[in-house]
Amino acid sequence: MVILTSPSGRELRALDFSKADIDVNSTMDFEIVILASRYKEDIVNKGRVFVPGSEYGGVINGHKVNTAENTVTVKGRSWRGFLEKKIIKPPAGSAYKVVSGELNTVVRTMISEAGLSPLFRGSMDDTSESVTNYQFNRYTTLRKGLKKMLSSVGYRLKLTYVQQEAGAEGYVKVEAVPMEDYSETIEVSQDSQIDFIIEENRYQTNHLICLGSGELAERMVAHLYLQEDGSIGSTQYYMGIDDIEEVYDYPSAESREELVKQGEERLLELTDGQSMQMDVARLGIEVGIGDIVGGRDYITGTRVSKPVINKIYKEENGTVNIDYIVEGETENEDTIQ
Repeated sequence: MVILTSPSGRELRALDFSKADIDVNSTMDFEIVILASRYKEDIVNKGRVFVPGSEYGGVINGHKVNTAENTVTVKGRSWRGFLEKKIIKPPAGSAYKVVSGELNTVVRTMISEAGLSPLFRGSMDDTSESVTNYQFNRYTTLRKGLKKMLSSVGYRLKLTYVQQEAGAEGYVKVEAVPMEDYSETIEVSQDSQIDFIIEENRYQTNHLICLGSGELAERMVAHLYLQEDGSIGSTQYYMGIDDIEEVYDYPSAESREELVKQGEERLLELTDGQSMQMDVARLGIEVGIGDIVGGRDYITGTRVSKPVINKIYKEENGTVNIDYIVEGETENEDTIQ
């Protein structure tokens, strides 16, 4: 069921539609197809749609009319799409935005500073977990920045649309919650009778040439090498045809320490040669974006643990399906001088 609200957030009615597709964390948008004969004037731009008790939803920002099919498609941006369109900017006179404090307190402050209140509200719950002098990447998005900050202490970002009493405006609750590693207790394999795809490619980048600030011969350069045990060091292990190089351009790095830190994160991303796709819904548990699931292939002996990186709500003619995307994350942090 998808509920429609007014632009102020006052609930109006359940939408009468034939098909809905709500992408939470990839395209971060939604499309809801409505028969033209069932389209009503209360469906307006800036109105909200949401699935009760979930993150699935967003704000209407357009529509498409198809006279051949006699339908109107309502389109809009999902909640995380709003976080993606806000940029974390360094304070005047500073190179970076740096925060300290209890996680939900930091989240509330960042939501407020981004101008997303009152539609978005940070949780008042105390997580008993804090960050100290956490430094955001320069001009990263609010979505990426919060995700990276929380994951550094084993937490993830959870969004839920909260319904209010009749006539009151709803809002999106944003909170930090612990990541759950379901791979420690539930492992999908050929025995589970759940379809999955595991892919492994060990021939990955193992030598990263990191370029920091400066020009030409004065440019800061650091070489990072993957070691046999998977760690990263300054001594080359793979040689000759096994030496696989790539350049990482990070011109905003003002110190070698910063360049190495960011380069190590990038090399770990590049050396992750495993991916996994599975029917997470059949696990029978509520898995959030950032939670980890695992699988084992008996044929090759490969074991993979991966985070859920997206959820897509699909409803057609009353039948609901949730698609979980579980694979290696490909997002890169933007780096700006």
